[in-house]
Amino acid sequence: MNKSGLVVKSNELIRASYSLGLVEQRLILMAIVTARETTHGITADTLLEIRAMDYAQLFNVTKQAAYMALTDAVETLFNRRATVQVYDEQRNSLRPLTVRWVTAMHHEENTGLITLRFGHEVVPEITRLEANFTSYELRQISGLRSAYAVRLYELLIQWKASGITPLLKLDEFRSQLGLLKHEYSQMCHFKKYALDLAVSQVNEYTDITVTYEQHKRGRTITGFTFMFTQKKQPKDVTPKTKKLKPTEDINSLL
Repeated sequence: MNKSGLVVKSNELIRASYSLGLVEQRLILMAIVTARETTHGITADTLLEIRAMDYAQLFNVTKQAAYMALTDAVETLFNRRATVQVYDEQRNSLRPLTVRWVTAMHHEENTGLITLRFGHEVVPEITRLEANFTSYELRQISGLRSAYAVRLYELLIQWKASGITPLLKLDEFRSQLGLLKHEYSQMCHFKKYALDLAVSQVNEYTDITVTYEQHKRGRTITGFTFMFTQKKQPKDVTPKTKKLKPTEDINSLL
């Protein structure tokens, strides 16, 4: 699998409130890249294959660790859900609907091969590339070790053109990170174990540098605004071979 493979998600799906563990997120993203690399497109009937070997290489873990991680993910991913806006023909409007990420999964233990099929409502949210879709290279999240960091990166990269997000209200933002109401309910714990951890990893391992501003009502934090910039790409320092003039002999340069 190409580390530069393109991950594409609708902004609606990125903002959807769902909770996926780190390995589950990685598996979903690898499947999205696999889906986009097919030459004939995919449907809700298309079976996609993910190899533990590719997982190990992409996320820099041992093959044994990859086998174990994917084995555990298969047990949980099938029951994971997301809430997305789906068009209702009878009402002639969009309505929120809870859907499964995948409708079928199979794990071949001896080969480390996972086969999965995306849900009918999810397929169009990961295969198009339009104005309301966000894309990034898979390698940008390959070094992240926190599920919160992956979610934060995806949330931020929607505003790549401006480098600043609108106000993200606290409750909605927590939900988008995948936190339940009782998890890290105290602000100091939320920052330490979720927000600041995610920001630190995004700054260290991805192509953007992030800071944030907290907004308050009185003494109570009500939300956050994030600012980020693109990191400078390293210059090519490979020595360039000097071109010889027509009258020059290569021995004269030795």
